[in-house]
Amino acid sequence: MGADAVPTRHGEDPNPAGPDPEPDGPRLAVTSEVGTLHTVLLHRPGDELRRLTPRNNDQLLFDGIPWVERAQQEHDTFAGVLRERGTEVLLLSDLLAETLAVSGAARIQGISAAVDARRLGHALADELAAFLRGVQARELAGILMAGMTFDELPFGPDATSLVRRMHHGADFVIDPLPNLLFTRDSSFWVGPRVAITSLALPARSRETSLTDLIYAFHPRFLGVRRAYESHTAPIEGGDVLLLSHGVVAVGVGERTSPAGAEALARSLFDDDLAHTVLVVPIAQSRATMHLDTVCTMVDADAVVMYPAARESLRAFTIRKESDGRVSMSGSDPFLPAAATAMGIDKLRVIDTGLDGVTAEREQWDDGNNTLALAPGVVVAYERNEMTNARLEEAGIEVLRIPGSELGSGRGGPRCLSCPLSRNDR
Repeated sequence: MGADAVPTRHGEDPNPAGPDPEPDGPRLAVTSEVGTLHTVLLHRPGDELRRLTPRNNDQLLFDGIPWVERAQQEHDTFAGVLRERGTEVLLLSDLLAETLAVSGAARIQGISAAVDARRLGHALADELAAFLRGVQARELAGILMAGMTFDELPFGPDATSLVRRMHHGADFVIDPLPNLLFTRDSSFWVGPRVAITSLALPARSRETSLTDLIYAFHPRFLGVRRAYESHTAPIEGGDVLLLSHGVVAVGVGERTSPAGAEALARSLFDDDLAHTVLVVPIAQSRATMHLDTVCTMVDADAVVMYPAARESLRAFTIRKESDGRVSMSGSDPFLPAAATAMGIDKLRVIDTGLDGVTAEREQWDDGNNTLALAPGVVVAYERNEMTNARLEEAGIEVLRIPGSELGSGRGGPRCLSCPLSRNDR
C-alpha cells in the first residue's frame, strides 16, 4: 500500500475524478415497500469478505465462509435483474470513493472512525491516520471497508509499541466490515428524508459512519435532510417496514430496542413523516434477527409471512392524534392492527409453506425476505421453491436470483438493498 499522491488541501486528492456536483436522477423519496423502484443502493461484495476465517466468522456475524467470487457473481445477477427492470443501481463502494475524492471533511471523519486510539495507543493511531490521509480516495475507501491487519501496516515496526509487540500479524488494526453487503440496515428512507441508524452489534457499529459520510458529503445527496439519527438507542433498517403512506411497522428484537423504536416514532411524528407506528416484538434469535426475516410486503395489500408468526405476532400502536398528542394502545394481533392503520379491510397473507419443516427451512433461507420492484413484482432467492410457488399462485411475479453464497451472512434481497427512490404506491 502507499499513496499515489499527497493531498494538497484538507486531505483532498488533487484533481479528484469525482462526480458532477449537481444532483441528478429520480427524486429521492420512499413512502412504501412496493411502489415502483427507481433507485437503489447496493454493495457488491469485495475484499472485506476475504477477511472471514473459521476463527472470526461468528464474531463477524457470518454462518460460514462465503466463496467470494461466487458471491460477486450472484450479486451481479441481482443488480442485473434490477437494471433490466429499469432500476438505477448505485454501488456503495463507488459512492464512498467519490465522497472521499471531493470532501476533505469526509476523509478526516472516515479515518477518525476507523482508527481507534483506545485500542491502538495514540502513537500508532496517529501514525496510521497520518498515512491514511495521504492515500488516494479509492484505495482509502477499500481500506475503510476491508480493514487492515498489523502485517499490512505501511511502516516498519516500532520497538517501543507494546500494541504491535502483543498482536499477531494477522490481527486487525482496522476491522473489516463484511456486513456492508446488507445496505438495508445502516440507513433507510421515509418520504424525502434519510434515517441514519444505530447498529446493535460491535461487528457492524462502524458501518453507519461510512453511510453517514455518503449522505453528508456526496453531491448526489446535497440538500437531503435527516429523518432520524440515533447514537444511543439501537435501531436497524431491516426492522422497519413502510406499510403504506404514513404507516410504519418497527420490529423490536435482537437488533432494535424498544427505546430505538419509540425514538424513531416520535421523530417521524415531529417531522410529519408518519401518523402511525406499529411496534412489533419479535423473537430475539438469529433466525428472526429483523422483522423482514419474518414478513415483507409483496403488494399494496399483501405480505409473505412465516406461518409460525402469523397468529403470534402482536403490535403496539403509536399514533399522532389530530391535536398533536401521541397515544399508544395494544398489544393487539399484528395483521388486523396493520390493516386498520393502513385503512384496508385486511392484509392478504401468503405463507412460506404449508408444512412446518418446509416453512422453517425456507424462513431460515430468507424466503420471507423479498424485495418488491413494483406492486406484485418481487425478487427472491431461487432456493425457496415452495415460497416462490405460493407467491406465484397468489398472482405475484417472482424474479428468482441465486443466493447460496450471498445468504451466508443471513440476508435476502430486501436485506441486500436500500431503496432511495420509489413511486408512492
